Amino acid sequence: MREENNRRKEFEEIAMRHIDSLYNMALRLILNKEEAEDLVQETYLKAYRFFNTFEKGTNIKAWLFKILRNTFINKYRKTMSMPNEFFYEDTESLNNHITYDEEKRSEEPSDTLESKYTDLSNLMEDDVKHAIDSLPLEYREAVLLSDVEELPYKDIAEITNVPIGTIKSRLNRGRKLLQKSLREYAKDRGFIKRKK
Repeated sequence: MREENNRRKEFEEIAMRHIDSLYNMALRLILNKEEAEDLVQETYLKAYRFFNTFEKGTNIKAWLFKILRNTFINKYRKTMSMPNEFFYEDTESLNNHITYDEEKRSEEPSDTLESKYTDLSNLMEDDVKHAIDSLPLEYREAVLLSDVEELPYKDIAEITNVPIGTIKSRLNRGRKLLQKSLREYAKDRGFIKRKK
């Protein structure tokens, strides 16, 4: 009993601080708040169940993103009208870990999804969110993991099971698509001067 309590406490301390990031990613993948909450809940249940396989000193955030992505693929790809070619690989077991030392953060863990998360809607206006949401899934995923979550290419490659070169290519293409779709947004808000 005491061992289980220690395990739960350790899990809460290192894993729950990333609930906001996981929710934001789930919301951008699914585009539905209730289903995103369900995906995050299922991710945390699986993570807790497999927590004994997590290697201390590795990147817990990347490990959680991998679980979230695998859960998304297994659960939602079947129910959504999404072509299989969005994902070029099969999912791997949860025991493949990222060996990247995580920076320690002093964030407090969130109590609930509703009470303390900082949704992307608080960070970006509707036009920007819409532009990201309209990206093909593989580009959207790369942009979110790199530019929003600030994960290194190595971790993104591990999470998505594709080579680093593919990640760079997806990021480049995703950023170009975003740039194109946000050009008018930027002009309207004065970030880019209109030609006279």
